Amino acid sequence: MNFLAHAWLARGGSDDFLYGNLIADGVKGHDLTAWPTEVASGIRHHRRVDAFVDTHPVVLAARRRAPQEYRRYAGIALDLVWDHFVARGLALDQQPSRLVQRSYRVLSHRPAPARLERMIPALVAQDWLHRYADFGFTCDAVRGIGQRLSGPNRLAALVPWLEEDYLALEHDFRRLWAAVVLALEVPPDGEGINRL
Repeated sequence: MNFLAHAWLARGGSDDFLYGNLIADGVKGHDLTAWPTEVASGIRHHRRVDAFVDTHPVVLAARRRAPQEYRRYAGIALDLVWDHFVARGLALDQQPSRLVQRSYRVLSHRPAPARLERMIPALVAQDWLHRYADFGFTCDAVRGIGQRLSGPNRLAALVPWLEEDYLALEHDFRRLWAAVVLALEVPPDGEGINRL
């Protein structure tokens, strides 16, 4: 899961909790004592979601369908594709989202960890979270991450597979998302679990 999915799963918590979920990929190590309690709780929640998703049978099966020579990088590409399906499920191409606006506000008013300090302003300014509803934009984002990794752009090499496997990935997402929401969503204001 990427920024949008983590935001949706954490939306029932405080702004500090949401912030922790959004910046967790930029935080190294297990010692979170330097962070406020709710931010640290958000970072831990994000890591639980990632661990659950990365080891889920649906994800493992999807990764096995990726071209063998790029399979090691498939998890990164899938994280963005899952955000695409979240964005589609929320109809973010048709209407602005209060959750996205809240996420941008939270990210804009706090410093990002060093590993994300260049990415976060671009994410907000270019409205990535709404734009993930466009699969072409999502594929461009996959390619862009690949450019930041050393060596040849192996993520760009995965894009044809993502395009060809789109319907199967959409089916995978539906099964995965139901399991993730059931296991890991922070219920908003005491409400029951909502589904896309």
